[in-house]
Amino acid sequence: MKNRYDLLIVGGGMVGATIAAALGNTDLRIAVVEQQYPASFQPDSEHDLRVSALSVASEQIFRTLGVWDGIVARRVCPYRRMKVWENDDKRASTEFVSDDIGADHLGYIVENRVIQLALLEQLARFDNVDLICPAETVDIDYSPGCSLLRLTDGRELLGKLIIAADGGGSRVRMAAGIGVHSWDYDQHALVASVATALPQQDITWQQFTPDGPLAFLPLSGHRGSLVWYNHPSQVRRLLNLDSTAFVDELTQTFPECLGGIENLIERGAFPLRRQHAQQYVKEGVALAGDAAHMINPLAGQGVNIGLLDAATLAEVILQGHYAGVEISDLSLLQQYEQQRRSHNLMMMQLMDGFYRVFSNNLLPLKILRNLGLGAAERISPAKNRVMRFAMGLEGKLPALARGEPLR
Repeated sequence: MKNRYDLLIVGGGMVGATIAAALGNTDLRIAVVEQQYPASFQPDSEHDLRVSALSVASEQIFRTLGVWDGIVARRVCPYRRMKVWENDDKRASTEFVSDDIGADHLGYIVENRVIQLALLEQLARFDNVDLICPAETVDIDYSPGCSLLRLTDGRELLGKLIIAADGGGSRVRMAAGIGVHSWDYDQHALVASVATALPQQDITWQQFTPDGPLAFLPLSGHRGSLVWYNHPSQVRRLLNLDSTAFVDELTQTFPECLGGIENLIERGAFPLRRQHAQQYVKEGVALAGDAAHMINPLAGQGVNIGLLDAATLAEVILQGHYAGVEISDLSLLQQYEQQRRSHNLMMMQLMDGFYRVFSNNLLPLKILRNLGLGAAERISPAKNRVMRFAMGLEGKLPALARGEPLR
């Protein structure tokens, strides 16, 4: 027996669940297919290794959807300052402070699992949304206006519109025959959750070295998340060190402003990769989040542009639906692509340029970037504009990011 839906959302992570939450309590029948339900949250548990730096725009999306209280009730860490500097040259630095633009904070560091749990909790309140989890897709038969999902338990789901929110290796994207432009950077990112001598800080920072950036993300209590970009061979060596030797390497490499590392909680690594779908939509299918784009994580913007995808796509779908347009219609879906693809490409190119300028030790570039950072510190209007851009407060924003409900 085939179960029929208006929308099939493959992937119930942050992006897919946000789309479903934005379309909850409508007359659209929605199925969200997710492989595994996240483990329940315990207040006294250690922080997860996977965290995201949520912008103010992302926070506003969750507030508008009624999800933010569920996130805050679990665990978040606000930050008010963001500092960037070149190696050990304190003159080549700039610090962004939320007070300078009259804001309480620049953003929040939140565990990905906390965000997903709050979203799935919200989905359970909607009669028009079926969360099918745990469930694994064994076959995707894409057809414009009527796609079919076959699950491992034998169920078959039919949908007018199928949404790919299933990550960088999206099976939905491949089933729809949408190609990607991609390449690997010659670096990996090592992520470590550590216990720190200092209690919760209100700053994120990034120090640029010839081998790659070093970054710090504050977590609640005496905890922090460190990101170390380096060559793959060096990252493999660091992963193979025992905990004591690894902490020694962190202590010797990361700057003193970290305040001391007490011990290692967890560590992991992933390759840096850029990927962009050749198109975001075809008739009856739309890509969002990592299924559409994978960006250098340098400034932590990947999750934020994915959430803007989700908010924009939901808005376009609902406007079309209320106007009597079939939600699988290509001309409708292209409105989403027009709003998001150019913005995402700009962000990808910006992060690429930033990465390439700073991840080397060529003297002419070193002089230019030192001058640039020093100038940025002295020119308040430019600093404030960059700050607002990083917070997601510049440019055309979807209704949810402006605090406006879709209905």
